[in-house]
Amino acid sequence: MKRVLFIMNPISGTISKARIPAKIENRLDKSLFEYSIAETEYAGHASVIAKEAAEQGYDIVVAVGGDGTVNEVGKSLIHTKTALAIIPCGSGNGLARHLMIPMDINKAIDIINRNEVHALDYGVINGMPFFCTCGMGFDAFISMKFAESGKRGKLSYLENVLKEGLRYKPETYEIEDETGTNYYKAYLVSVANASQYGNNAYIAPQASMSDGFLDVIIMEPFDVIEAPQISIDMLNKTLNKHSKIKTFKSKHIHIRRKQPGLIHFDGDPIMTDADVDVELKEKGIRIVINPDANKSLRQPNMVQNAFNEFFNTFNMMREDINKQGRKVQALNKLILKKLNI
Repeated sequence: MKRVLFIMNPISGTISKARIPAKIENRLDKSLFEYSIAETEYAGHASVIAKEAAEQGYDIVVAVGGDGTVNEVGKSLIHTKTALAIIPCGSGNGLARHLMIPMDINKAIDIINRNEVHALDYGVINGMPFFCTCGMGFDAFISMKFAESGKRGKLSYLENVLKEGLRYKPETYEIEDETGTNYYKAYLVSVANASQYGNNAYIAPQASMSDGFLDVIIMEPFDVIEAPQISIDMLNKTLNKHSKIKTFKSKHIHIRRKQPGLIHFDGDPIMTDADVDVELKEKGIRIVINPDANKSLRQPNMVQNAFNEFFNTFNMMREDINKQGRKVQALNKLILKKLNI
């Protein structure tokens, strides 16, 4: 009989967790598992609980929450025999979506019942583990804005992007990897172990958690006309084909900025020194995966459809926008109106 501990953050994400214990009781295969549930009481508590569970020999620890809870739990399980599982209840659920863990709670529990565990890669940025993405520049700035806004969900994220995007000033980054040193003037530098930020926004559509490499994404400065297409490309998994995007794979990079600034890891923003070090740790965490993940194709979701609809409209309006010099605020309002689904 395998032992499973569910760690639940009662206040994270966008949905109530009051009914989750009953769903676990009804859905978990108790011929395979005996389980217990622990609720977090403060920031960082999930890490403490997960560390104790690994020391006590639990087979699986389940993060019930968003990417922040997943990160807290996961970093206590690296290089242990205890596997991480996910019941996604957050606002973005980037790692769960990359692994194609169902957003439906009952179906996510079904994945745990199937108990297929793989050893996967994770990353470390300035000594802090991450499992999905990390970065600096605009995406770290937006992570801070998103945290400060008190709102959750894809519309809040997009609203912040649209309001702040064109006011953000690009920086110059010196990036050193195994092949040498290069300089980039960039809007953001993102390093991805998994493919997306969350909400099916694919910053690194080709990223894999089992290929032994991190995907490095450099977004060069762009103007108002290009901004909607970049957003669409992120949702359509075609960002790597955009002319403003430079990508490469690496096991270890060192980034130098002119001054200290924000970074984020799995969406959590933090201030760091000007120097930023990012490296891959191969096969360092055991994760319960969806055995059918490589057999199924994602269906376009409502947000993707809304963006596609908007893009068709935007193309028809492009000449008129250029002629009349409309302000970006008007364009942003149209985008948000189209996304109000």
